[in-house]
Parts: sequence; C-alpha cells; structure tokens
Amino acid sequence: MRQFLVITVLGLAMAQGASSQAYSATSSDVLIYGCTPAGITAALEVRRHGHSVQLLCPGSHIGGLSANGLGFADAGDHDAVGGQALQFYRDVKAYYTAKGYTGSTRGQTAESQSPVDRETMWIFEPHVAEAIYTRWLSDAGVKPVFRQALLLDTKKGVEKDGARIRKIHTVDGHTYAGRVFIDATYEGDLLAMAGVSYTIGREANAVYGETLNGIQAANSTNHQFVKDIDPYVVPGNPASGLLPRISAEPPGQDGDGDQRIQAYNYRLCMTKDPGNRVAFRKPDNYDPQQYEVLGRYLDAGFRGPFGIFAAIPHGKTDTNNYGAFSTDDIGMNYSYPTGSYAEREKIAAEHRSYQEGFFWFLQHDPRVPMDVREATSAWGLCADEFTDNGNWPHELYIREGRRMVSDFVMTENHLRGSTPTPEPVGLGSYNLDSHNSRRYVDAKGHVRNEGNIEVSPGRVYEISYRAIVPKENEASNLLVPVAVSASHIAYGSIRMEPVFMILGQSAGAAASLSLEEGVPVQAISYDKLRGLLLDEGQHLTSK
Repeated sequence: MRQFLVITVLGLAMAQGASSQAYSATSSDVLIYGCTPAGITAALEVRRHGHSVQLLCPGSHIGGLSANGLGFADAGDHDAVGGQALQFYRDVKAYYTAKGYTGSTRGQTAESQSPVDRETMWIFEPHVAEAIYTRWLSDAGVKPVFRQALLLDTKKGVEKDGARIRKIHTVDGHTYAGRVFIDATYEGDLLAMAGVSYTIGREANAVYGETLNGIQAANSTNHQFVKDIDPYVVPGNPASGLLPRISAEPPGQDGDGDQRIQAYNYRLCMTKDPGNRVAFRKPDNYDPQQYEVLGRYLDAGFRGPFGIFAAIPHGKTDTNNYGAFSTDDIGMNYSYPTGSYAEREKIAAEHRSYQEGFFWFLQHDPRVPMDVREATSAWGLCADEFTDNGNWPHELYIREGRRMVSDFVMTENHLRGSTPTPEPVGLGSYNLDSHNSRRYVDAKGHVRNEGNIEVSPGRVYEISYRAIVPKENEASNLLVPVAVSASHIAYGSIRMEPVFMILGQSAGAAASLSLEEGVPVQAISYDKLRGLLLDEGQHLTSK
C-alpha cells in the first residue's frame, strides 16, 4: 500500500517535543488557547487595546474550520455580522478582486454579496482563509505558538489560585502564564481542565422548557431514509445481527435527554477539474460491508444526492453531509469531547477512513450502479489544498464538544425571542441545526436516522455576555467564546464560524476591560463593553 503523510491536530499534539520553535514560557496579559477564528479575533482585539497576548495552537495551522473546508459560510442573515467578522468577508472579497476573480456560477453570485455591504464575499477556498488570518496576526504582531496542546489532566494541566487561573501546562512540558485566559477551542479543553462546569449531549426538553432538544425521532425528517431498508446482516433475520453503523438500542422517548452528540465529518474541498483533481485512495482497512446500508439503499432505487457540493471559487466545493447515508460518520464520535489525545486521534482516523471509503465505494464498488459510479468518479480532492496532509483537511469538524454551564444558559427560548437576552455581545441567526446522532431500527424493522433538526429561530437573536463567562467561583479570569453556555439545540445555531469570530472579538474586548478595571471578567462594566463593541462595528441589537 502507498504511504500517505497524515498530519492532524491531534497527532501533532501527541508528539511531545515535536516543535522545533524556540519559544520560551513567558507570561502575557492574555493567554488564548485555540487558533480557531474566535481565538484569532480575540487576539486581534487584545492587541488593539494595547495588551500583550499569547496565542497557543494545539496543531500546526490556524483558522479552525474556516481554513479546513468550510468555505461556504454559514452566515445566516448577513446583516447580523459585524466587527472583525464582517472584515473577514470584506478581505475575502478584496483578495479575489485583486486576483481578477468575479465568480461565474449562480450559487457563487448569490452568496458573494451582502444586501447591505457590497464589498463582502461569503465563499472562499481554505488556503485563502488561512492566508487572511495569517496576515491579520502578522500585522498585529501576534506570532502563534504551534504544537502546544494543553495537558489534559485536571490536576496538572491548569494551575489556579482560588478561582483565578495562573498558568497552563502543555503536553511537551511548556508552561504559560497569563492574567486573563480565553478558551477558544471547539472542545472546551481549557475550561474543563480549569474545573469549570460543562455538559455534553442533549438535555431533555424539560430542563429549559424547550421543544427541540433531547431525542428527536419524530422530527428527524430531513436527511432521512426515503426507502425502507432492512437492517439485518441476513435480510429479514434479526438473529443474524445488525449491519455496521446501526445501534441496537431502542430509540427512546422523544424529548428525553441523553449523552449522544451530533455527527462529525471532514468538510472536504473537492473538484472535478482534471488538472487539479486527486483521486480518492482506497483505505487500508476498506470493508464494503461498512457501506452495506448504502448498497441496499441503492438497490432500492435511491440515486442521490450523496452530499452537498457547495460551489466555492475556482471549481472547488465545500462538501458537506446530505441525505440518509452521506459523509457524516453517525454515532462514531460520542467519546471525542472528553477523550484523550490518543482516543481523539483514533476517532479522527475512523472518520477519515469512513469518508475515504464512502467515496471509494461510490466510485469503484461493482455493487454500485454504473450511473452512480460514473457520476461520482468525476470528483476528487484538490491538489492545491492541504498540501502537507495528502490534500485532506487538517481538522475534523467538531460540531459540538463540551458546552460550558454558567449562571446563564442560552436556550431555544432566547433564540426565538420568547425570553429576553441580557447584555448582548453579538448576534446569531442561523437555523437551530443539529445533525443526526444515531442510526437505529424502527418499530417496523427498518433503518432510520435520529437527531436531525433544522428549524429557523424566526429572527436575528442576541447572544449574552453571560453565556461566555463561567461562574465566578469557578474561574474569575476566563472567557469562553466557542464552547459557550448554551443548551444543545441553542448551540446548534450559535455554533457557526461567523458567530465564533464575533464572540471572539467580544471576548478579547472583555478581557482587556478586565485588565484595565482590575476586576473579574464577570464584574466588568457592561456599558463600557457595549460602547467599545459598537464603536468597533459589532452588531448587538436585533431588528
């Protein structure tokens, strides 16, 4: 078998001493852990206020999912995006304009301009996003420190003095000190190691008086099987056992809580351009039985689509899950949020193998109808993206990891407007969106998916400052702009990259005020924070 270079965030984190950079364990005013879009905008904001900052990256790249295939921005209402987040989409437009790119497809034209800001573009290639973020940090004098993964040990990873975090320790033995800390990771690793309360999975509807939380079988009508598929190894014979990737557990009661989380995938950047196309490889552990449910679905007459191939510039795609059996590796991520780096690496490898196998199956397996094989064989990975990782994204799409539980929790009711949201520091607008959490057998003996929800909040909504700060007695100098305090279904809307950039900037401003006022982050003057954010172009009030 051919050997492929595999460089992942987790693999790099596990390689102790792998970094050749000569960084010393210095102290800074603000220490930011996580080089997601939120971490980047937070760092820029701290520097704007004249404070020192360290930006620690668990892996070797910056930009999170915005630089890892999610190039068709989940922006919702563009008018809700302001501040540094809006500047990102302006810089995308400026980049492509300077390169002479105008866009030619209907989808690109429709998505390229905001109704209120004609100088924005909301679709982009992964390497372009990373280049913009890199320039931003360089201009601000912020040098990311790569391969600095936090030690995942609640007794050794974080040093505290009472409720104040003083230092953090990384896997390779470095120590970093700060006065204020920001957890900008998708996983919520820093908050957890600091002893901050969090939750994982889906709350019952009864917990916060919601309607779309918990188990969702009846409402999971999108990305659902439209044909009746037998789930058993020997069709019609339950004693033969279930096919792979089907849970033996009963679906449970709709609205009840559980620990399951929505599916992950890699947001692949793909193309049909023969001059830039790299064929999918056959995974070393390829097993067509893993796709037997899909094979039976095809036998029943299903002909796609097999994913969302959203057009981005230069004939590329942001490829996402679509349909009952697609790129989401349903049910294979439950232990990821609290897993060790080794456990996470194993899960990431499983997801890569699954998606490579998925496309290999569709393109090559003789079981697949010829019309499907011919149509899907036109697609491949982009040779000019992720060139140090076999053209595969560096990061798995962690749609949901830990979620902080603070004194205030954003819920479905805040998003819909039935409950007021205090002290807003940003806006959201995207659907309350959760991907499927499991595949099971229904009462009629057919394969079904459970967990998918796609419901509009019906409005642009405010996100509270109280949702990005922990309980003061747990951590008085920590801000959390990504793993925010929200219910599962509310987080399903908040968890979009434009919102993370917005909340990152607001967290950076709050950290600066905490330093200047000499108070815990929970006690800063909201009026001052609001004034600062408005002066910098943040949008804080829904219309």
